[in-house]
Amino acid sequence: MTEHSSDKTALVLFSGGQDSATCLAWALERFAKVETIGFDYGQRHLIELACRSQLLDGVRGINADWAVKLGDSHTLTIPTLAEISDTALTRDVAIAMGADGLPNTFVPGRNLIFLTFAAALAYRRGITDIVGGMCETDYSGYPDCRNDTIQALQSALSLGMARDLTLHTPLMWRDKAATWQLAKDLGGDALVDLIREDSHTCYLGERGARHAWGYGCGECPACRLRATGWNEYAAGA
Repeated sequence: MTEHSSDKTALVLFSGGQDSATCLAWALERFAKVETIGFDYGQRHLIELACRSQLLDGVRGINADWAVKLGDSHTLTIPTLAEISDTALTRDVAIAMGADGLPNTFVPGRNLIFLTFAAALAYRRGITDIVGGMCETDYSGYPDCRNDTIQALQSALSLGMARDLTLHTPLMWRDKAATWQLAKDLGGDALVDLIREDSHTCYLGERGARHAWGYGCGECPACRLRATGWNEYAAGA
């Protein structure tokens, strides 16, 4: 997962958030060409998709090699996911813990669906490497972010498509502070500043309040994780 694959193309799950922007830079350092895919599934923070074009333009401006490598950007609309979900990410309800011990921001099957659609697109485009920002270190307990889940899905997708697919998760064992540091290592202060200014994490879609770590409500779980990681990163920078 850390070796360069200079002759291959990767498909990056690119939401417009901090993690996916960092994963995009990670892929651009390792692959000859990189395409991106985002999903409109009726999320409350749909603003994240609007941030993608600014991030892509910014990434092109940071590194001339990245600009050459960056290929097509795809967006898939999956309204059914919101229709069958009763979560704080797809409904206008307060964020809270559920009786099952999971936050109600958990959208059941979301990463499984995203990766399956990504694999189907990758198959059509002759791509065997898919990159996602799933993380088991700093997360909200989502079971579809766990390494075991991703490894099992990689096996299932490879079997089901009769093609060896590799699901790369460069953030799996990194906390948010380490994710900020990875962005710095990959693209310097320019990438860190781009992620702070133009990426979106806040579950409520808040873009009015500007914090040291970027825009967001500052209170939802996603904002708190991002803020805590920034503070730890900044303290050690």
